[in-house]
Amino acid sequence: MEIREPTSDEAERIREVVDSSMTTSFRLSPNQIDAVTDDTFAEDAVAERLKDETTVLRVAETAAEIEGEAVTGFVEGRLEDGWGTVRWLFVDPEHRGRGIGTELYETMSETLRDRGAERVCVTVLEANTEGHQFVERFGLEHDGDWRVDVADESLVKYVYTDPSVDADHPAESTGADSQDADEEGFPEAEMTDGTLASTDDGETVYIDRSEEESGTAASFFVTYEDADFTDQYGFYCANCGSLDISMDNMDRLECGDCGNTHAERSGESYDDSYL
Repeated sequence: MEIREPTSDEAERIREVVDSSMTTSFRLSPNQIDAVTDDTFAEDAVAERLKDETTVLRVAETAAEIEGEAVTGFVEGRLEDGWGTVRWLFVDPEHRGRGIGTELYETMSETLRDRGAERVCVTVLEANTEGHQFVERFGLEHDGDWRVDVADESLVKYVYTDPSVDADHPAESTGADSQDADEEGFPEAEMTDGTLASTDDGETVYIDRSEEESGTAASFFVTYEDADFTDQYGFYCANCGSLDISMDNMDRLECGDCGNTHAERSGESYDDSYL
């Protein structure tokens, strides 16, 4: 296996790797996956980042079992304000289990430090149900969330850093506005000592910020009929402000307005093939 800088004519293959990896391992709809790949991994977008001195791209090349498909993995890093950020890492599902993901991560981290990064962090989409455990294998810890807008899709990225690092990391930049997901407002909710939201029939419910469930676009929060949080009403979607949240018999949450879904992460959902 060789880790090297890609060429501009390999953009289409990179996109194929990204698409197949996201389809296999991300809890996103086909339309959301298409939006990310069309916006961030289109041929011209990859070509532009190859010219950008603050962006580092690397691919993993293995012996071509099928002609033209030697590229089996992709990683992207960025240098900003003393930080090196590993922004994206993908491995073709058909080539997992060979250490490609580990080699890509370690090579990118070393390259970013060689280029002047004093600290390295990793961002992982909330919807990447396997990527979180992969990053934690390297001793990194969840250290904040960023909301990123990609092709009109609002997504949440988790930021992972070395626990010994005591410095603020820069906002993730993916070509659109980014903000700290922890500091964003609650849509359609009145902010008081307790967070309030109104139901369709005019009732008031209370959002408990301490009871949070992950979601593919934003978190879900438990809601109560009273300010003391004793009688549960249901759930609140922090992506669109809706209270129209359904739960199936597998405890899977889904927002009836925006399609945000609960992305359960557990040891059972982790796939060692990334390593």
